Amino acid sequence: MPPPSSMSRRLFLQGMALAGAMSAMTFRPRLAAAASTAETRAGRPQQAPLFPSAPLMRQPFAPLPAGSIKASGWLLRQLQIQAKGLSGHLDEFWPIVGPDSGWSGGSGESWEDGPYFLDGLVPLAWQLDSPELKAKAMRFMDWTLDHPWENGMFGPRSNDDWWPRMVMLKVLTQYHELTGDHRVILLMTRYFHYQLQALPGRPLRDWGRMRWQDQLVSILWLYQRTNDAALLELARLLKRQGYDWQSMFARFPFTQKTDADALRKQAGGSDAFMQDLGLQVHGVNVAQALKASPVWSVVSGSAADRDAVRHQLQMLDTYHGLPNGMFSADEHLAGRSPSQGTELCTVVETMYSLEVALAITGDAALGDRLERIAFNALPGALTDDMWAHQYNQQPNQVECSLHRQPWTTDGPESNLFGLEPNFRCCTANFHQGWPKFANSLWMATAEQGLAAMSYAPCTVTTVVRSVPVIIEQVSDYPFRQSVSMTIRPHHAITFPLQLRIPGWSKGTRIAVNGMPVEVTAGFTTIERRWEAGDTVEMVFTAEVKIESGYNGALSFSRGSLVYALPINENWVIWRKRGPTNDWQVYPGSRWNIGIKPDTSVDVSEHAVGEIPFAGASAAVRLTVRGRYVPAWKASEGVAEPVPAAAEPSADEGEQSIILVPYAGAKLRITAFPILG
Repeated sequence: MPPPSSMSRRLFLQGMALAGAMSAMTFRPRLAAAASTAETRAGRPQQAPLFPSAPLMRQPFAPLPAGSIKASGWLLRQLQIQAKGLSGHLDEFWPIVGPDSGWSGGSGESWEDGPYFLDGLVPLAWQLDSPELKAKAMRFMDWTLDHPWENGMFGPRSNDDWWPRMVMLKVLTQYHELTGDHRVILLMTRYFHYQLQALPGRPLRDWGRMRWQDQLVSILWLYQRTNDAALLELARLLKRQGYDWQSMFARFPFTQKTDADALRKQAGGSDAFMQDLGLQVHGVNVAQALKASPVWSVVSGSAADRDAVRHQLQMLDTYHGLPNGMFSADEHLAGRSPSQGTELCTVVETMYSLEVALAITGDAALGDRLERIAFNALPGALTDDMWAHQYNQQPNQVECSLHRQPWTTDGPESNLFGLEPNFRCCTANFHQGWPKFANSLWMATAEQGLAAMSYAPCTVTTVVRSVPVIIEQVSDYPFRQSVSMTIRPHHAITFPLQLRIPGWSKGTRIAVNGMPVEVTAGFTTIERRWEAGDTVEMVFTAEVKIESGYNGALSFSRGSLVYALPINENWVIWRKRGPTNDWQVYPGSRWNIGIKPDTSVDVSEHAVGEIPFAGASAAVRLTVRGRYVPAWKASEGVAEPVPAAAEPSADEGEQSIILVPYAGAKLRITAFPILG
């Protein structure tokens, strides 16, 4: 993930001096009842969700405590595939997170990779209730919690960088919600008090300066549990020292594909580029920044802060948007051509930012965006068995091989499938995507009710107005457009149930116990006295949508799924990597096809397979009409930019073309030139 400069991330912050000792202080946070280690590892009773209270801003939704939602159906199978792949075995053969990791007491890697890995491993282990995965996680958790520094710092002593601890704090908050481990509150409180004293003399820099908002999420999480006023003081200090993303997007200057050499020259050299301009256009920083304004609005109380994320997404869509719901960043902002790539870290960090922003803003459109990314870009960058991933994925991806083009700053391994292509950050970080998505499917409402934020099969177990409630949700969404819910309160109770209505569904139907309910855009609220066995049935209308993009290129979506032309794939092992491989993938069929905007589209549905997104058993297929465009070619293994006007072959007529869900085609065309 590093920009090419003398300050390489591979050597980042090695040998940093330790911070000065923290002066003595006393704090008495309001702590929840402590639980023994044995109790915390076995689980804990279901908790009610917490909302920010004065002086913090009221927000419409709040995440349910981690562990409240259990995946079922196809989503459970997807998580099980993840556990059987890299996520469940990475520590067994990848030294970066192996027994010598600095985050478990060793002398090995001690920066961001351990926390990144845990940020997905912890929610995955408890989501699947896997003793094996929990044991792997506890090796890191016990060491981290049992070895704080004398001055309040925590983590490996080989560096005192703020950034990796921002990630580990996210891990700790999830772990506490899952276990109730009393060590978490004590460690976080002590660390934040230390940081409040240390930051004036050792301010945020580089990655931490750009990613301050990720720590703000953890500060607000702790404040909700302790009401420690020093935490809000720390929040304001972070905001002052952190990069002002809201102002950058307000005057968005990055309207073209990044020219790294030009920006380095503008910055006055590689190091200056790394410290300023390079970090502003860095895709992962931009993805994490999408939560900055909404999270800060909880402290500021400003509606302008809260709503700024809409403008930020508009700028990214306008100048760097791709058909799969993402923006290009390979590794810096790269324009709208569908031949440009997006880093997998950027995908999962965008998802997390949207999950956070959705709770704070209540903007249903963010749920639409979240689903589009989760059901397309996330699985699209991983092999079906999740034993290999890409650093960069391309919507128009016609070959995965060793070429330097067309990346803004990345290297020739960028779109290979493998263990750690290009750089290792995504190997450590991708694990959070599916588990956090599962944990955000439902949220609590400020009116003491429940809200369905995204749709996938699951069971919710929570507390509503002091009454235990279980909701069983059965669905093959997004492959099908119906969702069935059964509500089972411990005893009859009145509360509002809010259901997000996707913006693309123009004729949604909802029925409660068979009786129709009026549907409103955004969120439909059903407030009634719920009794055990009540049912809610939802049916969405998903028409095929033909969207226009770069140079007028046509892409096809239906509901939350984007569709692509699958290219026959020839997988070639480039090198062995323990139990997995690094793969090059070469095309075995033609792909240069143009389509008329008025093409007819036929839809066929098939069974959802054991591997939900596998292209060989695609659950939905579109059939369109197209013609070959001989002048549209590949150069250096990359599809040339989509031509604005495509001349079809004079020798071949129109033919039927089958499109499958985007993630099912690892070689694909997603954006087609317009014929004529």
